[in-house]
Amino acid sequence: RRFDYRPKTDPYCQARYTFCPTGSAIPVMKEEDVIEVYRLQAPVWEFKYGDLLGHLKIMHDAVGFKSSLTGKNYTMEWYELFQLGNCTFPHLRPGMDAPFWCNQGAACFYEGIDDAHWKENGTLVLVTTVSGTMFNEMAKWVKYDNETGIYYETWTVQASPDKQSTVWFDSYECSKFILRTYQKLADLGAVFRKIQTNYTSIILFSGEPIYLGNETSIFGPLGNKTLAAAIRHFYYPFKPHRTVREFFVDLLKIIDRVILNGQFYLFYNLEYWFLPVKFPYLKIIYEEVPLPIGNKTSFGV
Repeated sequence: RRFDYRPKTDPYCQARYTFCPTGSAIPVMKEEDVIEVYRLQAPVWEFKYGDLLGHLKIMHDAVGFKSSLTGKNYTMEWYELFQLGNCTFPHLRPGMDAPFWCNQGAACFYEGIDDAHWKENGTLVLVTTVSGTMFNEMAKWVKYDNETGIYYETWTVQASPDKQSTVWFDSYECSKFILRTYQKLADLGAVFRKIQTNYTSIILFSGEPIYLGNETSIFGPLGNKTLAAAIRHFYYPFKPHRTVREFFVDLLKIIDRVILNGQFYLFYNLEYWFLPVKFPYLKIIYEEVPLPIGNKTSFGV
């Protein structure tokens, strides 16, 4: 869903790591410039855990640019303002009936490409070249995309592991932004190299979802108190844990509700849905999504 504007973030939402600490404006390139475009991929939280999540194929995606005229490199990515946990599960704040979400995501653009970060355990590979004109048009699109597509969504929800199965909800995270960027460049005339490109998806398997309502209709003065209590009860074990014992106690509660009872409450586009989850419940896949095919005549390419 696209939104009319990006709301201000609540001071309650705090990030352990600053979002886009060295971010800068996207420069205007000269029309005659030739910009190299790079596919960047590395394990999530590599700066802290190294290749640990890479073994599970839980990868973060970005795109790099290099100007032939200036020789300058740039990195562009899209990720959570307040880390992954806050985008996946809400806070249950005292005195507030409705779960409180810190789930915005946004684009980050900055000068430089950290070669070691992307190469050591991941990918840094040239995928296409574009003109300065095409890059500038892409930059305009990034601004629109960033101002209207504002909420991070961790989960893809589909009916079964079959590739042709119904997708009930699609995720909205870093890889989807990169895929949208590649498609925009292809629409502008970029011709991509023929290389294999894989992306991570975290999938929940569910029967047909049941619409429950929005925050007002469920948690408002005239809301459904029984349903409101059930949703809060479901989210409670996903809170941050202070001790190992607390973690394992809540893990057993999660297994009981999600696996044994087949229940999951999803918050998507500011609305709540009930998911009758089913075997195999959850799966992390690292699946190929081919690079797009563009129009070679656009912008005289």
